Amino acid sequence: MFEGAAALNLDAKGRLAIPARHRDALLAAGEGSLVLTAHPHGCLLLYPAPAWQPIRDKILSGNSLSRTVAAIQRLMVGNARTESPDGTGRLLIAPELRELAKLDKTVYLVGMGSHFEIWSEAGWRQQNDLAAEALLGDDLPQDLGDLVL
Repeated sequence: MFEGAAALNLDAKGRLAIPARHRDALLAAGEGSLVLTAHPHGCLLLYPAPAWQPIRDKILSGNSLSRTVAAIQRLMVGNARTESPDGTGRLLIAPELRELAKLDKTVYLVGMGSHFEIWSEAGWRQQNDLAAEALLGDDLPQDLGDLVL
């Protein structure tokens, strides 16, 4: 289970060093293969390949004649790339994906249980601001209504 957020730097070639605390578990879960793809919210998703496959299949099972479904298929499946870290644990993020997520030097690797999100520094700040705003109200989403911290 992946959790926590880490501020990391992309090198000049667009490689991201996966923190050692996650690297072994991520590679074991992915059997050495990882999938990077775009998310509609403006970040990238990093999945162990076997965890991505059922998600990909579900996305592709949608009606491609629907403009919305086709757009999601193009964004998420069309931009998916199978990658393997190099010998030092760095993962190359393709220029096209870096551009889609507006990634620059500093990025945030955010554990989301089965996968990671990769956010630009500005994008991650915005997500935290949105969460803080949402929590100012008294109305939690229905599926979190009984949550006690």
